[in-house]
Amino acid sequence: MSGPLQGLKVVDAATLFAGPLTATYLGDFGADVVKIEHPRRPDAARGHGQVKDGHGLWWKTLGRNKRTVTLDLGHPAGAATLRRLLADADVLVENFRPGTLERWGLGPDVLLADNPRLVIARVTAFGQTGPYAGRPGFGSLAEAMSGFAAVTGQPDGPPTLPPFGLADGIAALATAYAVMAALRHRDATGEGQVVDMAIVEPILMMLGAPLTAYQQLGYVQPRTGNRSVNNAPRNVYRTGDGHWVAVSTSSQSIAERVLRLVGRPDLVEQPWFATGGQRAEHADELDEAVGGWIAERDRDEVLAAFEEAQAAVAPVYDVRGILEDPQYQALGTVLTVDDEDLGPLVMQNVLFRLSATPGEVRWAGRAPGADTDQVLAEAGLSEEEIARLRAEGAV
Repeated sequence: MSGPLQGLKVVDAATLFAGPLTATYLGDFGADVVKIEHPRRPDAARGHGQVKDGHGLWWKTLGRNKRTVTLDLGHPAGAATLRRLLADADVLVENFRPGTLERWGLGPDVLLADNPRLVIARVTAFGQTGPYAGRPGFGSLAEAMSGFAAVTGQPDGPPTLPPFGLADGIAALATAYAVMAALRHRDATGEGQVVDMAIVEPILMMLGAPLTAYQQLGYVQPRTGNRSVNNAPRNVYRTGDGHWVAVSTSSQSIAERVLRLVGRPDLVEQPWFATGGQRAEHADELDEAVGGWIAERDRDEVLAAFEEAQAAVAPVYDVRGILEDPQYQALGTVLTVDDEDLGPLVMQNVLFRLSATPGEVRWAGRAPGADTDQVLAEAGLSEEEIARLRAEGAV
């Protein structure tokens, strides 16, 4: 293994998305990630999305760079085995309902007594405390409760949830950051600790200042479709050849360039054009000017004109456009991995580029338990002990 997290041992005992994706991010940069799954009920993420030849395609990305172990943590022997695995581990990521680990004799008090340097990341829908702590929950509930759904969608339509795990993905990024902060403290003091991550919280942080605006002004943000309450023009527009492009004018200079490009310098001279908020109040007029100009031209002509004018525009892609785009190709955003099950496999590359210690995708997600014997042997279990655990159904 290589990367800045080389030497870090992470045990991923979580399921579905936010917790496992946290471990994926750590594994991408060199951590040794051991994925724990129930022997008879593997991670449900393996069955989410499209499947080919019995292999879940989302799992191939979510499970990459992880060694897979089957272990029944509810079985006393399985719980004892996890403690042996964690004795020299750096991080545990789990997402059981609060109280579950404690019921199995695996609470933080026990695990930190075994290994005081351990960082325990607990990822749940609502956190470890409060009236909702014991409720089942998924990212969709966080997207609803955070206010995201309330501001997403057309003004005359219903609140809208995203068609993918947005809240889970944001929580995974936040948890990875929290784990690294806890490890920094651990390396300075020798003390591990518990990370309490509620999926309902990180997505709320991404929404800007809705709480402050309501407290100070009584303002509740409405649904505005593809428009913004902070600037205009900002929308998606259809080109003459049937494609769509997105235009954003978050800065004043870009807004001026766009309107001059589409032949409406008169609008730039209007007093209300001077701020994004005032421009947003005239979104109909600005959309008519920009959308009308774009509708008369093919996409390539629109993109070229915006680039020449140094105005912000982007094509609206589906997956085919992503694969063909020269900027993604230059960045290396799309990676091909030689997978043991499916052969050459295309997926997203690691999240960012480090000049000295880059991340790496070493392998795609493996079958449940593919590395059980190897990982347990490294933890000091003999072949006889592993065989006994398997006979008992704990492995």
